[in-house]
Amino acid sequence: MTASDRTEKIARYGDAHHLLTEALKRFPKKMWRFKPSQTDWSIHEIIVHITDSEANSYIRARRMIAEPGLSLMAYDENQWAKTLDYQNLETEDAVELFRWLRNNTYKLIQTLPAATWAHTAYHPEAGTISLDNWLDTYARHVPDHVNQMETVFKAWQLTQA
Repeated sequence: MTASDRTEKIARYGDAHHLLTEALKRFPKKMWRFKPSQTDWSIHEIIVHITDSEANSYIRARRMIAEPGLSLMAYDENQWAKTLDYQNLETEDAVELFRWLRNNTYKLIQTLPAATWAHTAYHPEAGTISLDNWLDTYARHVPDHVNQMETVFKAWQLTQA
């Protein structure tokens, strides 16, 4: 990844909380628990997932920076949603925790030496990944889920006709 690409991705990474909160304003809260199907997630569940993913990301980034070459934890996001009962967790708490976690890591990665971005770790599902790979994944994570929320919203709108 070029230094310019990395700088752009760091900026997108840092803007994720703003992107999320602006997107949430477009969706009526009364529909946040709507699920297009039993296997689809609601907007409410997506919000909680984003935060749990960010908690994992927070640890993964630090592990790759401080202890390169070691393994990262994988997790089953669908099992977490079910077992942790995402539908009954507070979205406001999740959004605030996401803000804190993301901002804290954003501050950290802005000052990393160029050589640190080549640090790697082993991810059980993805194999060996670099810190650049981590950045690419998490710079896209919230935008990808905002798109997923748009799909849920459109499905809900069809039920309102």
